[in-house]
Amino acid sequence: QLQLAESGGGLVQPGGSLKLSCEASGSTLDLYAVGWFRQAPGKEREAVSSISSSGDRTLYADSVKGRFTVSRDNVKNMVYLQMDSLRPEDTAIYSCAAGAEGSWFFHEYDYWGQGTQVTVSS
Repeated sequence: QLQLAESGGGLVQPGGSLKLSCEASGSTLDLYAVGWFRQAPGKEREAVSSISSSGDRTLYADSVKGRFTVSRDNVKNMVYLQMDSLRPEDTAIYSCAAGAEGSWFFHEYDYWGQGTQVTVSS
C-alpha cells in the first residue's frame, strides 16, 4: 500500500520561497502520476500541479503558473514542489496525491498524504 508524507511547509514572508517534499513508502512512486493540491480555510480543495510518472509532463493551475515548479526523483521516491514569489493567497494546507497517468481532479487520485501547512504572511 502506497503511503505519502509531505514536509517542508512553514511560515514565509510574501515574495519568499518554500520547497515542499512528498515522500513515498510502501510502493514505488514511479508507477504513479503525482498531484499537488491545496485547501485554504473556507475554500474548496484546488489542484495546483501534476507531474507524470516519468516526470516528462507537468501541469499547473493558472494561479501558480510561472511561480511554482514540480519535479520528481523516482530513485529517491520523492516529488517536490518549489514555490517562489509566494503570496498571502497561497496560504493553505498543501497535500500530495498519487494516481493513474493523466490525473488532475482530486477524485482521480487514489493515495493521499496528510498535508503540510504553508502560511504566507508578513
